[in-house]
Amino acid sequence: MSEVQWIVLALIQGFTEFLPISSSGHLILPEQLLHWPRQGLAFDVAVHLGSLLAVVIYFRKDIVAMTMNWSLSLMKKPHDVHLARLSWFIVLGTVPAVIFGALLKDVIETVVRDNSVLIIACTTVIFGLLLWYADHKAKQQHTLSDLTLKSVVWIGFAQAVALIPGTSRSGITMTAGLMVGLKKADAARFSFLLSIPIILAAGLLISLDIVQSTEQFDFSALIYGSVISFFSALACIVLFLKWIERAGFLPFVIYRLILGAILFFVYFS
Repeated sequence: MSEVQWIVLALIQGFTEFLPISSSGHLILPEQLLHWPRQGLAFDVAVHLGSLLAVVIYFRKDIVAMTMNWSLSLMKKPHDVHLARLSWFIVLGTVPAVIFGALLKDVIETVVRDNSVLIIACTTVIFGLLLWYADHKAKQQHTLSDLTLKSVVWIGFAQAVALIPGTSRSGITMTAGLMVGLKKADAARFSFLLSIPIILAAGLLISLDIVQSTEQFDFSALIYGSVISFFSALACIVLFLKWIERAGFLPFVIYRLILGAILFFVYFS
């Protein structure tokens, strides 16, 4: 990749990873429309590491508090029940995606390889409309302290669906959060917290592939790409959480429908 290409791809990854608009849908556009080379496994890990660091830093106080209270609960010492339970819910919500990701990774990659544009176009539109339905029809009256085991299992399986490119991991988990009654900001916060272990797990899985590959690395692209991804992802998280309660998800639904239309045009033209 040229310098311009990896800068653009790092910005796309950072800005779209935590928005309900599908990072995979956006990353395929430069490849399909501009015939750019694929970013490669190493670069993929680098920019995801930048995104991961951004969400960890933003929620650092929550993460420390959750970890401490989760540890205290294991030692049967006094602790905040809600924070300890939220920690367990993050773990539980990650399990379905990890299991299905490990079992179906090769199958999904094989199917998508030949039909990537069409699949992403379909999922971008379908799950965009589902997000609109949840935003307008769900009650949205609960906070994170009201989460139940059943709700978390539902959100966890929804996250596993995001293995299909174009679905948007953040989009489908926010949709599921709204459907179980979470307020917009709480659905977004749980989605962001849930992203931490799954991004880490995906990075480790891809790293295993890198060890077995003969891919050549451009270390400057990896380093600067991760930095760009970090700052763009951090800005995205801050602005999104300020925006979502006032504006809702409709702008993102409209955007997804436009993106889906563009991808359909690319596929059939």
